[in-house]
Amino acid sequence: MAVDELDTRILRLLLEQPRTSVREYARVLGIARGTLQARLDRMERDGVITGTGPSLSAAALGHPVLAFVHIEVTQGHMDDVGEALAAIPEIVEAFSTTGGGDLLARVVGRDNAHLEDVIQKLISVPGVVRTRTEVALRERVPFRLLPLVESVGRSADQP
Repeated sequence: MAVDELDTRILRLLLEQPRTSVREYARVLGIARGTLQARLDRMERDGVITGTGPSLSAAALGHPVLAFVHIEVTQGHMDDVGEALAAIPEIVEAFSTTGGGDLLARVVGRDNAHLEDVIQKLISVPGVVRTRTEVALRERVPFRLLPLVESVGRSADQP
């Protein structure tokens, strides 16, 4: 679903000023509150807006070590392994992938020893054949969607 220029302006405000009220967003944008609410409802219904909670920092929660773990899974065990990964709190995200592994997990730890413990727990999951871990040294581009939103918005407004 493409977003138009007004949707782009709305999303920019949501990302840059997440604690502002709908009434204030409407005032800043110069549109009716009902128009804004209808746009927000549509974008939520269409899956463009997927949440409204705060962004949290694993590092500030005492888990500054970040690693990406490639996981090779025995055929036919993907769902079971996925469920087992979801039960490990330090695995904050996991995706099925193509390429060198079947799954890619984002894993956090308190320190390198804790990360090793988490990986050992992961290795013991039935259906996990092997893993390959890459430790992140420094974040170069933080997770962001605003540049993509703006690009999609510009494309939608062009004839």
